[in-house]
Amino acid sequence: MNNQETLRSIFGQMTDFRRSHRRLYDLETILLIGIISVIGGAYSWNEIEAYARAKEDFLRTFLDLDDGIPSHDTFNRVFSNIDSNEFEKCFIEWVSALAALSPREVIAIDGKTIRGAKASGKKSTVHMVSAWANDNNLVLGQVKVNEKSNEITAIPKLLEVLSIKDTIVTIDAMGCQTDIAASIKKKEADYILAVKENQAQLLQDIKDEFRFGKHIDMHVSEEVDHGRIETRKCYVISDFQFISDETKKKWSGIKQVIKVESTREFKNSNKPPEKAFRYYITSLKADPKDFQKAIRAHWGIENKLHWTLDVAFCEDASRKRTANAAQNFSILNKIALNLLKNESTAKIGVKSKRKKAGWDNHYLVKVLNLLKV
Repeated sequence: MNNQETLRSIFGQMTDFRRSHRRLYDLETILLIGIISVIGGAYSWNEIEAYARAKEDFLRTFLDLDDGIPSHDTFNRVFSNIDSNEFEKCFIEWVSALAALSPREVIAIDGKTIRGAKASGKKSTVHMVSAWANDNNLVLGQVKVNEKSNEITAIPKLLEVLSIKDTIVTIDAMGCQTDIAASIKKKEADYILAVKENQAQLLQDIKDEFRFGKHIDMHVSEEVDHGRIETRKCYVISDFQFISDETKKKWSGIKQVIKVESTREFKNSNKPPEKAFRYYITSLKADPKDFQKAIRAHWGIENKLHWTLDVAFCEDASRKRTANAAQNFSILNKIALNLLKNESTAKIGVKSKRKKAGWDNHYLVKVLNLLKV
């Protein structure tokens, strides 16, 4: 089954909120035009309509458009009112059909704020928690953080719907919670969780382990880039002296604690070296070199997902504020990003791929995999 057929079969399961006698276009058609237009460079409902009108002849080769191209008002109304939770579940199902996760693949979970999407009278902007598969270069799913809540309540909801067996889940200090660790283990995955002051006693216990521990494994890596030399020392302890049995029971499956010491030096500069220490707990049994790699991989969600959404899709500037518009357009962006990142014939960045797809129907077909090319 190619990508278009997969999109149709999965997203075609969604409930259409519109009255049947007032529908000129089926929901699958509107969804597919939205996805194609975003791939081709559209940022708004008006641009989706304009792009679709420019590509009407192409779209008619595989879509039923007897009533022409839907208006921007139609796109706005549909994407603002379709059920976001249902849309997200379909998105996760589609990603699962798109690629299989590798054993021990790092799945980074982190949140991102869509700063422009703050509706009048609302206390906060729209905040999404997403899961990123580092090796596959795929967004696995997202959930919206409730306005009166935070990532701590959103992460378990995301974990619940993801298929993450045999992977390594990495989360920053906000997600270092006993319930989240238990949820990850319940899904037959392992975790690496950053520990900071929000878990004060655990942090102190870990520091004591490294201060007084006698059996500490270590690995050193060095990276030279843009006039900077960064040295990272990763220390790992398995034989606990200060982490009690009670603490072990609280943190499901904990096997090792990790300390990463980073020193950044600046060539041709009088600026003094910068040193930082970071601490982690993990349910894995591995050596420091493996942890160096996994912890570095976590930042892929910032560099390959969040940064790309802002630079290539201008998501941070989005001002969509009606009902579910911001949340659902964020899913459109992530569908487009997954397709663009997994098209490998063009050796260019995502932003350039969007332009190429907008200009070149043959390349757009490759991205969509409408034909077996």
